Amino acid sequence: MTVIRSILLFLTAAIAEIGGAWLVWQGVREHRGWVWVGAGVLALAAYGFVATFQSDPNFGRILAAYGGVFVAGSLAWGVVFDGFRPDRSDIVGVLVCLVGVGVIMYAPRSA
Repeated sequence: MTVIRSILLFLTAAIAEIGGAWLVWQGVREHRGWVWVGAGVLALAAYGFVATFQSDPNFGRILAAYGGVFVAGSLAWGVVFDGFRPDRSDIVGVLVCLVGVGVIMYAPRSA
């Protein structure tokens, strides 16, 4: 699998998971109703399938690397949809997480 395909799968997973959680939040906390909650649940279910398309056979490695993508995606989602403004520590933290993703997923390994 190419690195680009892997990154696209991580981005797709992040959109499904973060978007799903945001829809549930909107439905419950912002009183937008059960349709929003239902859409969120469906998006979260879709997230559950996306990681299975990564070529690495190790669930723990995939999920650990995805954690860094989730951190970055969550802050980006907040910027776009909620007007959140990350500070310097947020940005540094995201960069640390993304370096971790690179090391976990794409560092050379012996066969």
